[in-house]
Amino acid sequence: MTTFQRARSEEQREARRAAILETAAEMLEQMPVADLTLNELARRVGLAKSNVLRYFESREAVLLELLERAEARWLADLPARLDAEVPAVPTDSDADPDADTEPGTATGTAAERCEQLAAALASSLEAEPVLCDLLSAQAAVLERNISTEVALRHKRSGARHRVVLTGLIRRHLPETGELAEQLCRHIILVTGAIGTHAHPAASVIAAYEADPAIGAFRIDFTDYLRTTIATLAAGTVAQAAR
Repeated sequence: MTTFQRARSEEQREARRAAILETAAEMLEQMPVADLTLNELARRVGLAKSNVLRYFESREAVLLELLERAEARWLADLPARLDAEVPAVPTDSDADPDADTEPGTATGTAAERCEQLAAALASSLEAEPVLCDLLSAQAAVLERNISTEVALRHKRSGARHRVVLTGLIRRHLPETGELAEQLCRHIILVTGAIGTHAHPAASVIAAYEADPAIGAFRIDFTDYLRTTIATLAAGTVAQAAR
């Protein structure tokens, strides 16, 4: 734990903010979002709780900023993953004159690419447990104790991220057409919902283990997310074709 002196310059204030965010990120590697308290965060940073609140208006504001950063990192790595696992649609600018595929023509059937896109997204999100935990808590917890200013910044960041994901969906599944943005929103929503149910509390896990009939309701995050995204993608393609 580091004990900070009073920040007197903008550079020092930014260093405090960075330290708070870094410490909170380290804590989320060790515990779920629900267990991260402002008191413990302040203790680990080496500041009084009142001083932490000088830099962030609430615990939720800290966690929302971490959500924005985690989502940005995930999206930065996602294009290469999708290119490797899902056939993309060549454009006129990147067409190879010696290739068999005509510009603007997707390889593989739409149904195949729905499954491939779903598998790639689910596996990429499985590798981001902190992001998924934050998404699970976003609407019900993290957006409940913030000012309008913080809410605006967070929602604008989310809107920018949705543009990126929508573009990737259109690249690999152009059959979604104008409904690609709708599919994008659905994917984010179900990721948070499935994450909540796939990672229950210890008492619920014990109940699953104690009664096989109850245990049958336990879900695997990656498998359930993959099948859900595939179903949503197929439905979006069908809807766009009407």
